[in-house]
Amino acid sequence: MKIIAGLAAAMLAALGACTASHHSAALPSLSGAAGTSGSAHSTSQAAARHAAAQCVRTHGVPSYQDPVVSADGHVYTDMRSLHRLSATQFGAIGRACRSQLTAAGFQLKDEPPAPPQLVQAGVRTARCLRANGLPNYRDPTSSTPFAPGHGFDMTPDELTNNGALGKGDPFAQRAFDACRHEQYAEIAASTLQSLAHD
Repeated sequence: MKIIAGLAAAMLAALGACTASHHSAALPSLSGAAGTSGSAHSTSQAAARHAAAQCVRTHGVPSYQDPVVSADGHVYTDMRSLHRLSATQFGAIGRACRSQLTAAGFQLKDEPPAPPQLVQAGVRTARCLRANGLPNYRDPTSSTPFAPGHGFDMTPDELTNNGALGKGDPFAQRAFDACRHEQYAEIAASTLQSLAHD
């Protein structure tokens, strides 16, 4: 949740210089190339995404999942599998897989906006948590960071005592227990499979 955001940002910055910078502020998108049939292009792009993911798996992250493409063409990647890597490991993967990542048209750090169904699930979780002892927990929006397969991030100021005891705080634990159903629904709405279109 939100507590992992700082570490992820540091590792993602390390990879930024190692992978093709085909976008900066723009979101990743896989629109068809001129003169290429949509079906053939989609198949070749899926194969390229699989090859890039396989390279990542081969170079130290065996659990890394193939990226998926949403209905509006945004690429979602398995960033959560990369969170425990050191900056050195992250950079090494970026260098080793640069050509495959470029061919696939995505970067390991691609983070499109949260889709509507995930935002709706997150709002239900937030309402439940506020009603059960976490009054500072905010409703997510499409720009709130999330990890595919794990839901929205959580910041320390949304916990009791400004996060001094982390998620182990008894008040936070009671809220999490009371809202388990809503949290599971949010996680399910954030899985790579739930975000996929192709």
